Amino acid sequence: MSLLERHFNDPHTDHTGAPAGQTGRVVSADEVLDLTVRSRVSLPGPRPREIVAVLDPVRADPEDATSSVRTEEEVLAAAAERLTRHLQPGELVAPTDDGQLRLRLRHEDKAARPERLQAMAYHAVEALESVDHREGDRPAVLDLGVGWAPVSRKQDAHQAEEYAASAAAESVLQRDLQPRQLGRHLRVRRPHIDWWSAGNQVAMATVGAVFLPFLALVGLYSFGLDVSSALYWVLVGSLGVTALTLWAESSYALDPPRLPARPSAPAPRASAVIAAYLPNEADTIVETLETFLAQEYSGGLQVVLAYNTPFALPVEDDLRAMAEAHPDLTLLKVEDSTSKAQNVNAALRVAEGELIGIFDADHHPMPGAFERAWHWIGADEDPADVVQGHCVIRNGSESALAKLVAVEFEQIYAVSHPGRARLHGFGIFGGSNGYWRASALERIRLRGSFLTEDIEASMRVLEAGGRIVNDPGLISRELAPETPRALWKQRMRWAQGWFQVSLRHLGPILRSRSLSLRQKIGASYLLAWRELYPWISITAWPLFGFLAWRDGGLDMTSPLFLLITLFVSVSGPLQTLAAYRLAAPEIRAHKAWFWGAMVANLLLYTEAKNLVNRVAQLKQLRGEHQWVVTPRRSRGDEAASAEQPPSDRTTDRTSAETEEVAA
Repeated sequence: MSLLERHFNDPHTDHTGAPAGQTGRVVSADEVLDLTVRSRVSLPGPRPREIVAVLDPVRADPEDATSSVRTEEEVLAAAAERLTRHLQPGELVAPTDDGQLRLRLRHEDKAARPERLQAMAYHAVEALESVDHREGDRPAVLDLGVGWAPVSRKQDAHQAEEYAASAAAESVLQRDLQPRQLGRHLRVRRPHIDWWSAGNQVAMATVGAVFLPFLALVGLYSFGLDVSSALYWVLVGSLGVTALTLWAESSYALDPPRLPARPSAPAPRASAVIAAYLPNEADTIVETLETFLAQEYSGGLQVVLAYNTPFALPVEDDLRAMAEAHPDLTLLKVEDSTSKAQNVNAALRVAEGELIGIFDADHHPMPGAFERAWHWIGADEDPADVVQGHCVIRNGSESALAKLVAVEFEQIYAVSHPGRARLHGFGIFGGSNGYWRASALERIRLRGSFLTEDIEASMRVLEAGGRIVNDPGLISRELAPETPRALWKQRMRWAQGWFQVSLRHLGPILRSRSLSLRQKIGASYLLAWRELYPWISITAWPLFGFLAWRDGGLDMTSPLFLLITLFVSVSGPLQTLAAYRLAAPEIRAHKAWFWGAMVANLLLYTEAKNLVNRVAQLKQLRGEHQWVVTPRRSRGDEAASAEQPPSDRTTDRTSAETEEVAA
């Protein structure tokens, strides 16, 4: 049993660090909403504020995995009894006639609420699975909706319950075990988004980021306060930290992790889950499925295509024909889905494997990929919960931009990810070509309320004590964006998603008692420093301008100038050199791509990525939460596939989801 499984299966752990206690009690459903009913436990002090929470457990219908069935009354009653050990003094729980669990909980502070309710969700899953015995080796996957609303002057307990039930219904559709809230107290932010707002954000992140600090330096100097020296040392320290980190990651990456010996246990059945938005993937999906069906794996491989589409497509007939011809191919049309996360979570209902690989619809994994992943997941010593492989661009020859992205992916997956994992003591799941222990994925799930559901899931694995391994030898080939517009939208989603994860998870990680100091430092660099650095690095220009204004010119031999020159000239090329040494053979064969990437990074590309990060933060702070899917097309052979700009599909996040992200 892995550390992650032990964490979630420990009945004495509430996942927030608080000890379990026999302090709550089971009452009737009506009593939960009757504020005159108090627990038998004497509560000192004034009556605490309270919330009403609704837990809505459902399982897949044995006859139709896309439909749900309610939990039986006797199972709910037994689970309610078990949940009392995780309740605080004065808290109540009750099974309802419509197959839900209704709770009245103490109203905790805003920062703690998501953590406490998330813990209750995990406890409810454990309690329900422990008393709901089903035929077969594995019970049907449980989906649990979690909704809540506070009791306040604006809404009484009955109104709070109605809002909580509605939020729980939305949570069930997402299948992510994530608490959601609704109620009159919520303020809905729906800012108008157009070219004008986008242009203002770009201007603020470029011109504003240079001229506003320059004007501030001049203004302070006019009042007799020269802060240029302090800014100088902040910049020197920032550049130094970043450069040293790049050097350390590159150094560690040169000694990649060694594949464990073949596990003593036989390889179990595995499932490859391919998530697709079919109008976007219609031209490539058949080719992708053929690649997966050709995979050889000693434990047997099930291929699950979990897809959604707003309208019927001709390719669906081809897919049904493929499923009839290949018993190991399972088609799952997720009617209510609006995200990749929902498709993956829905696929858990039909996935048969103990090892589950998650892939985007343009990925072609290398032969033997699942055998290699099993070496990590089934290792006799220190098994992994998640293995992230090496994503390689397979259409790099199509354009100069694709060549640049191909080299960048080698810097990310061959250098940064494995080097960072060794440096900081934890790895990252990258969203595709990632292999999960099935029991871990059933607990963690993916959350569509985050623009980068993969990074958010990685942080929750870390918080739960799980182990993510980055294996650069586990290769899958994918498509790169071919146009600047497609790349901009993709990277904007990534950057804003990272910022969302930073806002949500940095605090809990730093407060965690189970993580080491090394891991906390690594998480701080990953979640905090990477968000601050794009703003710090650009301050070199207003500082140069101020020094030239103050001194009547700029001394090009100044230590600041030499340091920045050294940083730009050495650190980036060093990482590119490491990427060349560690790159996949088909990418390493193109030396000119690496020279081109080195020049592009020196002149433009690095600052372009910093600009994307700055704009993404402004979008998040303004309340913009859009997800743009980048369509792909096929040109008939693997090497010629490419991405195109969409007829764009965007999805707005709900206010309840946004609130949890901001918390």
